[in-house]
Amino acid sequence: MVLTDTHTHLYYEADITKRSELMERCKASNVDRLFLPNVDAASVPMMFDLLEAYPDNCYPMLGLHPCSVKDNWEEELAVIQPALHQHKIYAIGEIGIDLYWDKTLLTEQIQAFRLQIKWAKQLRLPIVIHCRDAFDEVYTVLVEEQDKLLRGIFHCFTGTLEQAHKITELGFYLGIGGVVTYKNSGMDKVVPHISLNHIVLETDSPYLTPVPFRGKPNESSYLTYIAQKVADLHQISIEQVANVTTENSKKIFGI
Repeated sequence: MVLTDTHTHLYYEADITKRSELMERCKASNVDRLFLPNVDAASVPMMFDLLEAYPDNCYPMLGLHPCSVKDNWEEELAVIQPALHQHKIYAIGEIGIDLYWDKTLLTEQIQAFRLQIKWAKQLRLPIVIHCRDAFDEVYTVLVEEQDKLLRGIFHCFTGTLEQAHKITELGFYLGIGGVVTYKNSGMDKVVPHISLNHIVLETDSPYLTPVPFRGKPNESSYLTYIAQKVADLHQISIEQVANVTTENSKKIFGI
């Protein structure tokens, strides 16, 4: 059984010993494939450092997180863009729109989102979308940008079944993470009605820690708890969930 964490910020752990322990726990939990989204220019070298330490397990993405879109967003992207050619990159992400903390930079977030979608199309790469309190805004951009090159993952999906269908109809996969294990998230009413063929798994570590570790820092080895919850909701084995979601990740990222 091979589990794939399609979204983890494991590179935030700077302590080499602790980082090694995190990776060992991943291997012990069959979480062998880790896809790493950066969030801004400063996180690029951190991500590449982890990649160089664990080249057989880590796959980098590049993008500017919407919460990192400030007045200098064009300068940030000017630093990130050359890094696209430093290593093989598997997606543009995480990118998107976040209106939870601040709505004043919506125009800039949309501009940055569209520009990075352009990068993805030019490079024939998928995108990994961050969307918080901004489903309608993100969906509008995706519909307007839709063509045969636009594809990817809707990271940390916690929406309604109707929203899930709208996303999958555009050809996107749904990233299911720790929220699915939360008692009052409502995801137990949604996930059973979504085909596994549209799902990938993720932790978003160190955030959104699944039960039974909620309240503590998340880590990629905890993906097993997410996979087991999805398996329970679909009334199938965790091995089936691992196989299908890993195959989905291979289709998206080309590896």
